[in-house]
Amino acid sequence: MKTGDKALIDPKVTGLNSWIEGIIIKIRNNPFLGKEIAIKDNKGNIYFEAAKYFKIVTK
Repeated sequence: MKTGDKALIDPKVTGLNSWIEGIIIKIRNNPFLGKEIAIKDNKGNIYFEAAKYFKIVTK
């Protein structure tokens, strides 16, 4: 995963009923969580959480 890639985020993070797609806008190493990913969806919402809650969208 890298900045600019499309990814899906787990509903456990968003509180929605299904996985949603967004663009990765930031990746950082969080000393408590490990790799932390932030994505922005098509509505402009930003979600961030540990990398285990994300799936890369294959092209």
